[in-house]
Amino acid sequence: MHRRILDRLNSRLERVLPEQRLFMKSNTETRFVRLRPLTQASVLAIGAGLFGWSMVATSMLFIDGISSGGAAQNERIAKAAFERRLDALSKERDVRAAEALAAQDRFQTAMAQVSQMQSALLASEERKRELETGIGVIQSTLRRTMDERDAARTKLAKAEGVDTPNGATQAARNEDMAKTVDFLTAALGQTAQQRDDADSDAKSAQLEVDRIAMQKRLMEERNDQIFTTLEGAVKISMAPLDKVFKQAGMDPDHVLAEIKKGYSGTGGPLMPVSLSTKGTADLGGDTARAEGILRQLDDMNMYRIAVDKLPFAMPVKANFRFSSPFGMRWGKMHEGVDMAAPIGTKIYAPADGVVIAAEWERGYGNIVKIRHDFGITTRYGHLSKILVKKGQKVSQGELIADMGSTGHSTGPHLHYEIRISGKPINPMTFIKAGKNVF
Repeated sequence: MHRRILDRLNSRLERVLPEQRLFMKSNTETRFVRLRPLTQASVLAIGAGLFGWSMVATSMLFIDGISSGGAAQNERIAKAAFERRLDALSKERDVRAAEALAAQDRFQTAMAQVSQMQSALLASEERKRELETGIGVIQSTLRRTMDERDAARTKLAKAEGVDTPNGATQAARNEDMAKTVDFLTAALGQTAQQRDDADSDAKSAQLEVDRIAMQKRLMEERNDQIFTTLEGAVKISMAPLDKVFKQAGMDPDHVLAEIKKGYSGTGGPLMPVSLSTKGTADLGGDTARAEGILRQLDDMNMYRIAVDKLPFAMPVKANFRFSSPFGMRWGKMHEGVDMAAPIGTKIYAPADGVVIAAEWERGYGNIVKIRHDFGITTRYGHLSKILVKKGQKVSQGELIADMGSTGHSTGPHLHYEIRISGKPINPMTFIKAGKNVF
């Protein structure tokens, strides 16, 4: 039954794929191999499948390379735009702070003027009361003097034997009283005018104080908006950096503490500060927020320094293929990843460090070992050329070697290892975390 099905398939395929015979001749005899239509169809199907698989795999690798390059470019553009925006906000904050200080000075000046005007107004009121008291004394004195004068005139007239009519004495008295009232009226009018002028100046000064206070409130609200924007921007910027170190299995606080130990120099003249009633430094609300933002910016700067000191960058910048992952391979532990590319492909240091070995080592061939901070070392094996020497300090992105196929190798590639305290870890942990930075 099975034979008859095969014969039917061969007979149908023979129209398209006729039977082929491959002859092999020797000195004594001639043999041939028969390639039936079904056999030919099977070979063609297998070849077409392999060709299709290779095309799909190549397309996927090509698309992945393009998309990863575009994402990295977009991240660099976004990072540059954010830094420019942060600089602009910082400059605007400084301008607003200067304006706030100027407004504060104007406010203090206006308050001093108001105080002077209030003092002048109080002095004017005091002079008015003193003048009113003096006028009362003058009036009583004038009345007593006029009475004494009239009495003296009467006595003089009697002594001379002349009768002085009461009308004349009363007229003189009325005239003196009128002059006195005119003098007092003029003095009171002048005092009232001075009081009104002082009151008007005080009201004008109060309006100016209110206007300056309004400007100060508006400026404080604007400063609050700027500080809120800066705080949000710094928080957004810090989140990816925290994520980078956590993905790499490292404590961000420990990383910051270690970096600050090497960047802790201080100096400069010490300036006096104002103290609160509790004896502590008197920092206003905006000053405290500014200090907090500056501390976060300092942490961000420490993070960026740490990124340069940890192997987050790729050692191969040219096109390559991950030819072997970290883990068990052929029954043995493969303690790194293999990156395959042509011989001579440039190898770069993924972080700052010191070269601790640049030599030939069994299995690795030509190898370079670099010691980084936090007990991390990296290894680069199967090199065709070593471009650094033992004890040399290298920076992130510095050329250290050329790719090759020395040692136990089946073809040109880089064997890349990362070890923490001598223990090998999967380099893809740092490579994947580094995608958030580079």
